[in-house]
Amino acid sequence: MQGMKANPMPSAKKPYILKPQDLVVVVKVLCMDGGPWSYRELASELRMGLSTVHEAIQSAAKARLIDRVTKQPIRSNLLEFLVHGVKYCYPAVRGAITRGVATSYAASPLVSKFAVGLEPVPVWPFPTGQVRGATLEPLHPCVPEAALADPKFAEFMALIDAIREGRPRESAAAIEELTARVKPT
Repeated sequence: MQGMKANPMPSAKKPYILKPQDLVVVVKVLCMDGGPWSYRELASELRMGLSTVHEAIQSAAKARLIDRVTKQPIRSNLLEFLVHGVKYCYPAVRGAITRGVATSYAASPLVSKFAVGLEPVPVWPFPTGQVRGATLEPLHPCVPEAALADPKFAEFMALIDAIREGRPRESAAAIEELTARVKPT
């Protein structure tokens, strides 16, 4: 076999990885209720760079979470990912006690369904936050500030965090709430 060249392996495509900020951008677009949006508007409201938002939309389209033509979320795919994938792709990471913005079961809309016990509530760390609790790292550093400016976005992100944490009762309630909000019309 000397002198014969081995058949080269066909070049494999680089695997695609959905970044947490891609999901944050898709959720923000979802919060706009099908209305028109611009990259500049998303970047401003999310406190992200314009190129980051553009890349996030392109990535979400590759992952089939956003329609390439309408630039709107594909609700059925997004709901499936939120219910079955988000806790595995972006598991919740708890940390030290800090001041921040309440999330998960400690924030609207779940806070009215669960009694907050003696354990510290989950919060996104934020210097001007009004709640003291256990750090739950947000999907992206922009989330706490963007959530304070947009209550609807805050609720979606809190519901996603309840699923990310994986506590059965809170997760089931979050899935029920997200299904009602995201379900294709």
